[in-house]
Amino acid sequence: MRRLDSSDDVSLFDAEEDTGRKSKSKIKHPLASFFHLFFRVSAILVYLLCELLSSSFIAPMVTIILLLCCDFWTVKNISGRLMVGLRWWNQVDDDGKSHWVFESRKGSGKQASDSESRIFWLGLIICPIIWVIFAFSSLFSFKIKWLAVVIMGVVLQGANMYGYVRCKVGTKTNLKNMATSYFGRQFLKQAMSNQEES
Repeated sequence: MRRLDSSDDVSLFDAEEDTGRKSKSKIKHPLASFFHLFFRVSAILVYLLCELLSSSFIAPMVTIILLLCCDFWTVKNISGRLMVGLRWWNQVDDDGKSHWVFESRKGSGKQASDSESRIFWLGLIICPIIWVIFAFSSLFSFKIKWLAVVIMGVVLQGANMYGYVRCKVGTKTNLKNMATSYFGRQFLKQAMSNQEES
């Protein structure tokens, strides 16, 4: 597992260098922001409206899978790089071992805007949660034929979410340390509030 950070030379981000000063709250890449949400929301809307729009199973299924694949590629290769300066991929070396590679934009002059960052992370986290809800609803309503489509949504959008969260916070040990410290703080707050009440 390899992580590139500000001390490493990253050449992927030279295409979007801005020479002019812009406000951090403005959206610098409106097209990337649009397509970051377009494919995700379109796949969810097609899933929700497919029974109203078509009596067929094949046409909505193919449409949803194509939208999910377009979303996966767009988020992984374009919107993550432009909107938040992160990129990840899996690389197989000559020995056949698989390595996860995480990149982050170097330099402070190319910071992502707050609006783009918020759009990116909200879209990245909320949509997989919606697909998990769809998975449970299709399982409990016995719509088994839709389960494969919904699992595809969970896997593709969950993989992007996992890759970008790992890219943002680091290795598994960092994730475990963050979770442990968060739950430790919550436990300490609860203990302190219980002690104050006594």
